[in-house]
Amino acid sequence: MDENFNIEIVSPEKKLFAEKGKSITIPSFEGEMTILADHISTITFLRPGIININENKKKFFVEEGTVEFSKNNLTILSSTIIDLDSLSKNAISSMIEESKKELNQQNIDDKKRYIISHKIDCLSQISL
Repeated sequence: MDENFNIEIVSPEKKLFAEKGKSITIPSFEGEMTILADHISTITFLRPGIININENKKKFFVEEGTVEFSKNNLTILSSTIIDLDSLSKNAISSMIEESKKELNQQNIDDKKRYIISHKIDCLSQISL
C-alpha cells in the first residue's frame, strides 16, 4: 500500500503546490483535520489557519477555501492562501492590524466576527 497521495493547492492565479504527500493538516470549520492516504472521501470548507503538509515540510496560511479528497487525490481551492515562506513579520503585523480594525466595526455579524477572530489568533501564533 502506497502511503502517499496527490496534493494540489490552487488559487485563481496559479497552482501553488502539486506534489505527493504522506499527510496534510487543514483548518476546517469542524476543527483541525489530518488527512492520510486512503482517507474517506471528504468535502469541507476552510476557516482561517495553517495548512501543514508532511509535518512541517511546507506550510500555508489560508483564510477560506474548499477541500475535496477522493481516491487519494486532495485538492484545495482558495483565493486567500499564502505560502508562509513568503510572509514577513511586517506583513503579518499589518494583516493583524487590518483584521482588528475590521473586528471593531459595529455592523459585522457573528459569523464574520468568528472568522476574523480565528484569523487574528492564527496570525498572532505565526508572528511569535
